[in-house]
Amino acid sequence: MLDNSHGTDRRTVLQTIGGAVGVAGISGAASAADGTVEINVGYDAESGRQAALNAAMDVEREFNFDALTITVAEEAIAGLAARDDVRYVEENGTYEALGETTPWGIDRTDADVAHANGETGKGADVAIIDTGIDDDHPDLQGNIADPSVSGNHKAYERCKGPNCNYDWSDDNDHGTHCSGTADGVDNTEGVIGVSTQANLHALKALDKRGSGTYSNIAAAVEYAADQGWDVASMSLGGSSSSSTLKDACQYAYDNGVLLVAAAGNDGPCSDCVGYPAKYSTVMAVSATSCDDTLASFSSTGPEIEIAAPGENVYSTIIGGYDTYDGTSMACPHVSGAGAQLMANGYTNTEARQQLKDSAEDLGLASNDQGAGLLDVAAALGLDSSDDGTGDGPNC
Repeated sequence: MLDNSHGTDRRTVLQTIGGAVGVAGISGAASAADGTVEINVGYDAESGRQAALNAAMDVEREFNFDALTITVAEEAIAGLAARDDVRYVEENGTYEALGETTPWGIDRTDADVAHANGETGKGADVAIIDTGIDDDHPDLQGNIADPSVSGNHKAYERCKGPNCNYDWSDDNDHGTHCSGTADGVDNTEGVIGVSTQANLHALKALDKRGSGTYSNIAAAVEYAADQGWDVASMSLGGSSSSSTLKDACQYAYDNGVLLVAAAGNDGPCSDCVGYPAKYSTVMAVSATSCDDTLASFSSTGPEIEIAAPGENVYSTIIGGYDTYDGTSMACPHVSGAGAQLMANGYTNTEARQQLKDSAEDLGLASNDQGAGLLDVAAALGLDSSDDGTGDGPNC
């Protein structure tokens, strides 16, 4: 159950935008104390290039395309700009790194309040049972555990033994998106997660098409338990039960793992929570929209224990960022919150109960919201009166 209603055709990579500074901009620009200015010159012909080089006091850079960066005396600018063989002259201005975005779900669940109070999830271990994690992503790399230690692996390759740590990086986007919500690094760029310093472990139980057998997923759940990790986040599922996966979940639950799963995207419906979310050992998560209503696609039923933001969720993808919908997007909010609690010494059963006890009642039916909307700050005993909607897009 891969929950990305937008699809990869809407993938957007965060980019800087802006235009060139024209000659008029240069005339008013502050120059160096010695009366020089660093400019970029684009030319149409070799004669334009030579004119720029002749005017240059220093050549900073020559590009493979028809442009170069030079330092010139201010009085040389007008002459260069007037030439027919020069396409443009611009001040060599600067761009700044784009600031970090707080996605609406992080703000709405008051995870930002937890961050402000020093709660980062540091020391907790979160297994993302999914399509893998982009190991080069700047918003995730700092939290991805060393694969030689962590056991990041392809469960669907029947990976066994000490040398199984290979090819666990994401080739789909789904696992990377979930990872950014659960545990995106607080690094002044991109996005931020519910936890910000937990250890991320990629258990690649789903292939590049987003599919994985019951056995593959069960193996990943078992693996997380055997490593003694705290949280297993499962943004996956289907309508049929598997005795093997049910046994694996019971095994992990008995060994101290907080199991969190997406409820499913079969809504509007009633009593339609999918597996493994439907198992009693697993915390089933429904999805809300930014107006605190139940997302139209969210599955519902008596197994729902908690709700979390799942519509228009902005997070990491391979090489960038995008907005996805789905209970898959709601699930990692709860997984990150569970990591926060378990980093503070809660057991899996204590964390599960605390998340429910501290949830915010949205006035929805219990089959829709369970105990209510995830409130990370309240779960940690902090002021939860913020209830903002972030500074990110789409809400």
